[in-house]
Amino acid sequence: MGKKELKFNSKAIHGGQQPDAAYGAVMPPIYQTSTYAQPTPGGHKGYEYSRGANPTRTALENAVASLENGKFGMAFGSGMAAIDGVMKLLEPGDEVICTSDLYGGSYRLFKGIYEKFGIKFRFSEMVDMDELSSHINAKTKLIWVETPTNPLMNIVDIKAVSEITEANKLLLAVDNTFATPYLQRPLELGADIVMHSATKYLAGHSDVVVGALVVNEKTLADRLYFIQKSSGAICGPMDSFLTLRGIKTLHVRMQRHCENGELVANYLENHPKIDTVYWPGFEHHPQHKVAKAQMSGFGGMISFVPKGGKYEDAIQIVEKLRIFTLAESLGGVESLVGHPASMSHGSIPKEEREKKGVVDALIRLSVGIEDVEDLIADLEQALK
Repeated sequence: MGKKELKFNSKAIHGGQQPDAAYGAVMPPIYQTSTYAQPTPGGHKGYEYSRGANPTRTALENAVASLENGKFGMAFGSGMAAIDGVMKLLEPGDEVICTSDLYGGSYRLFKGIYEKFGIKFRFSEMVDMDELSSHINAKTKLIWVETPTNPLMNIVDIKAVSEITEANKLLLAVDNTFATPYLQRPLELGADIVMHSATKYLAGHSDVVVGALVVNEKTLADRLYFIQKSSGAICGPMDSFLTLRGIKTLHVRMQRHCENGELVANYLENHPKIDTVYWPGFEHHPQHKVAKAQMSGFGGMISFVPKGGKYEDAIQIVEKLRIFTLAESLGGVESLVGHPASMSHGSIPKEEREKKGVVDALIRLSVGIEDVEDLIADLEQALK
């Protein structure tokens, strides 16, 4: 059986990989070099300068592309650098339609940097496809989707959006960070570009900062490779190696994230001191049917609002947690808790945040792979 025919669990370990040509090393070596010897000018062996390409980074790019069932992968110095690379496909005067409930860092990049260069951003909940279509005009070039969204766990129907982008000859990019290719593969649903903050679930151990893009179309890939090489926002060989090592356990980690996430979500849903719980696995979630159709599980990301919706209560809860660590980021083996209004989404103006539902009392959990009984006991003591 060829590696392209492998099932996902096997692909996480073997996909896009082969033993090192020099000595047969099973794991790709860390090529900690900036440059490569050439016997004659331009006569290199595929690598000439590590900003353009590095064998360890190539191994990571191949692995991520394999997981997404894509043809071309690019690894960047961070998820934001990967998004920045996509934005550089655009020109002044172009317009982008984005998911309303958007990660604060993406919002900051779009509004704080690219809007100054003449790119306009329109926001849509992307639930009603007619409403989404109403934002499209002759200047629209890209639709940017997060699903599940950060932090309200809304779900966007990727296939429905892709039908709109195809009909209007637009690019469709999907931030697949929360779901990972274990649960959702946007290219198979019609997306042109998949983005990952590989810092999160792909690497999975809170020890690197890495971003990735995956595409299928060669012309688009060539444009993105040119941007990657020219802008230089690449990840180094050590970070590439660590991310690749993390990917090899993605499938078993995601199984436990999903199992623990379901139990924690149901515990919170039935707790008398919790007002609202956001998790797409609930049958009463407004887009549950879409989530069930395009995802193979519902992940370990959960947000909730304590009863009464007071900022002070939320702060008290996050400060009292002991196993859930109060910290930025998500997707590691350890459980984390965040306060979006003052952390991940602090760069979005308060009025804009609250209009989208990111209220000051909202708490976001990244449920790790610890014993779930310990996680629930930690929440119980914090909620008393």
